[in-house]
Amino acid sequence: MAKLILYYDLLSQPCRALYMFFKKANVPFEGKVVDLLKGEQFTPEFVALNPFKKVPVINDKGFVLIESIAILRYISRTHNVADHWYPKDSVKQAQIDEYLEWQHTNTRADCGLYFLHKVLWPAMNGKPANEQRIAQLEKKMIITLDLIENVWLKNKKFLCGNEISISDIFGICEIDHTRMAGFDPYANRPNLSEWKMRTSSYLSPYYEEANERLEEHVVKYNKKYGKLNSKI
Repeated sequence: MAKLILYYDLLSQPCRALYMFFKKANVPFEGKVVDLLKGEQFTPEFVALNPFKKVPVINDKGFVLIESIAILRYISRTHNVADHWYPKDSVKQAQIDEYLEWQHTNTRADCGLYFLHKVLWPAMNGKPANEQRIAQLEKKMIITLDLIENVWLKNKKFLCGNEISISDIFGICEIDHTRMAGFDPYANRPNLSEWKMRTSSYLSPYYEEANERLEEHVVKYNKKYGKLNSKI
């Protein structure tokens, strides 16, 4: 029987989310690394698989799917995974969808843009970062992190209730990414900090496995870009 194939790079937040979910939910798969820093997403073989030249991608016995949240929903429907990840109950499922939809223009957008403007694009282009733009992005990111602290995690252990779900895996991957830009998203946010400990502990040892490269880059980038969190 052909295996489910996951094309990924663990420097990508959605790829880390899928990798941890597959591992923790006991979804059998064959992993194929697409090294983004080497430009392997631009090879003719990969472009034939995904014309958008992005990871993650899955190939499930010839069925190719390219969007990470669509992949998580598909796997939840087609594989025997624990119900708490993406419940069949319509209300509970809608609560998880609510966060996943909100995340696109909040957690992912704000945390991702902060990292891109402060670290990745200046490193790739060899040009100084635009400090004014970074300050604007940091203000917006702080608002989002405070909403997660005070709204999403208010009186709950996890983002969508008192059981871990796929929303928590996506959330922690996006929030952790800011650490590569010298920012501590958990500082002075007790709900967020406790949630991070609960989520990472539940996902262990796959959390540590998936984040090994991220932690290497946290050390590398923080030597150059790190600073105390701004008082904005």
